[in-house]
Amino acid sequence: MDAHFQALIVVLPLLAAPLAALLRGRTGPWLLATLVSWAMLGLALALLLKVQAEGTLSYALGGWAAPIGIEYRLDALNAFVQVLLALVAAVVLPFMHLSAAQEIDEERLPGLYAAVLLLLAGLTGITATGDAFNVFVFLEISSLATYTLIALGQDRRALTSAFRYLIMGTIGATFFLIGVGLLYGMTGTLNMADLGERLPAVADTRTVHTAVAFLVVGVCLKLALFPLHLWLPNAYTYAPSAVSALLAATSTKVAVYVLIRFLYTVFGVEFSFGELPLTSILVVLAMLGMLIASAVAIGQQEVKRLLAYSSVAQVGYMVLGIALATTAGLTAALLHLFNHALMKSALFLALGCIAFRMGGTRVEHFKGIGRSMPWTSAAFVAGGLSLIGVPLTVGFISKWYLVLAAIGQGWWWLVVVILISSLMAVVYIWRLVEVAYFETPAERDRHHEAPLSLLLPTWLLVALNFWLGIDTRLTVGVAESAARALTGGGS
Repeated sequence: MDAHFQALIVVLPLLAAPLAALLRGRTGPWLLATLVSWAMLGLALALLLKVQAEGTLSYALGGWAAPIGIEYRLDALNAFVQVLLALVAAVVLPFMHLSAAQEIDEERLPGLYAAVLLLLAGLTGITATGDAFNVFVFLEISSLATYTLIALGQDRRALTSAFRYLIMGTIGATFFLIGVGLLYGMTGTLNMADLGERLPAVADTRTVHTAVAFLVVGVCLKLALFPLHLWLPNAYTYAPSAVSALLAATSTKVAVYVLIRFLYTVFGVEFSFGELPLTSILVVLAMLGMLIASAVAIGQQEVKRLLAYSSVAQVGYMVLGIALATTAGLTAALLHLFNHALMKSALFLALGCIAFRMGGTRVEHFKGIGRSMPWTSAAFVAGGLSLIGVPLTVGFISKWYLVLAAIGQGWWWLVVVILISSLMAVVYIWRLVEVAYFETPAERDRHHEAPLSLLLPTWLLVALNFWLGIDTRLTVGVAESAARALTGGGS
């Protein structure tokens, strides 16, 4: 049975989605989605252990061997990302039961959970497949689910945010598909491993260079690299609270995975960062994103939007590691991909607790909650410490590895940029801490702490932020092995 786990982890949420849509009430669809997410987490962990024991796994759909048939190919990189997706979903969905019931009409809840399952199927399918066109298909499945999830927000602006993302997402997907089409025209194959073998013979052609440009721009739009990030702030701000947490931890991370897969597996390190000027372009855009998005975050009054701009800055850290084109840099990028998902989902869940009691997530809603909602406030502060990169948190681990990678290249100026961006994070996190603990609410009545069903998932993610910041054997070990395999074992 375990031979089919690679396909089952994608098929399970795909089949469960229409069933969730048919169920009625708020508990049935939620319970189904939650059980599916827990099953996916078990499958993802089993596959990761199998990859570590046996190496790269290949699964031929329908018995048709690659490159003629569609291949699901699993190595340390995508097994790592699959664990992240399933882990976040397994924690966020229990939170969603009470949170979504407050923010969304009951008749829309089955559609919500069906869309969540389709999102998981699409994102997991992207990481599972070894076929370039299949990546596009699953990208569209996940995108359509995302547009639906954002549009379910209470504010009418959720509809315009979803529409804006639809337009931008469609442009990105079209660019990606054009790039894949050009590669197929030059090589006659869509299998990514096969593409990696055939491309060197035609790598010097204008067609391949054009394909790289279309693919990189399309994927960077999906991962919200500055200045292609304009869809992200509104999407995170107006989506339901639990949806914001899920999207912030998964969607952009899978897009970062796609960028890594194509630049390192399909095009190869020498071509992507040696023959093409991608290092210079990506480093400049990453640094601009880190600094400008952090500066914009400081002035925000809506905390969801603040965290959204923070995510744009954090994507800069990941792209920076990718652009270094070294084992150390890629290790840092993979670590931050995983760690940022944990810290940002914890922060958004804490915001969900605040929205549940206070009715909003603006800065003024933070007044005095350090006393009235101590557990929620402490969770937000803990997530903020991880975002800043305080020692003993996951944020420190990935930033430390990125600093080491920059020093290894002799780029001391890059270390300064990383430190400046981190100090900016101190400013906008401290601003919220100050309001929560040192200001009193305008109303005399005090709000109560968030329900236990919301606090437990939030604190589980907070605990992971510290546990994996202290015991780094799992995350660093898998990230290093994946990076060595992709870079050929170089420094």
